[in-house]
Amino acid sequence: MRYRILLSAFALSTLVGSAAALQLGATAPQNTVKMRNIDGRELSIAEVAGSKGTLVIFTCNHCPWAKAWETRIAELGNTYRQRGIGVIAINANDPSTNAEDSFDKMVTRAKERDFQFPYVVDNGSKVARAFGAERTPEAYLFDANGVLVYHGTIDDNADDANAVKQHYLRDALEAVVSGQAVALKETKALGCGIKFYNS
Repeated sequence: MRYRILLSAFALSTLVGSAAALQLGATAPQNTVKMRNIDGRELSIAEVAGSKGTLVIFTCNHCPWAKAWETRIAELGNTYRQRGIGVIAINANDPSTNAEDSFDKMVTRAKERDFQFPYVVDNGSKVARAFGAERTPEAYLFDANGVLVYHGTIDDNADDANAVKQHYLRDALEAVVSGQAVALKETKALGCGIKFYNS
């Protein structure tokens, strides 16, 4: 319930800073931009692409919505990475707005949650702006041809994983790895507004 109460404060605000939302059927913009991973490597979306598809999730450390879903994000990322989906989590928040979003805290959080996929810094929020991303978390799933086939939220219940009735992202991932069309291609991304770096 607490996340629904926070909806008006976080999910309904309109932020200036992102481009128009990436449309279904589009390819990933800025996919060769190098971003610093928690292991110190510089990685791009193109470099982590999987044979079956690629999942890009904009997230962060401090947002209560991101925290509520991060265990599920870790489980989905770890599971589908083993099934041919390239996975990358991207923190586009300016850490000067919240110390919890610093690189060192990202390293710690990824270890705590056992992220088996890259968690990178979008310095300057360039990639997030190109995607038109606005929320944390916000998921973009591309198929094997690099085409956007799902965009939106994780599932229908941030509060309670055991009460989820609609597994939006999991269902989309399952369709992609099975070579099927995604039934529900877009949902409303719920979460805190991305704290964009000043241009």
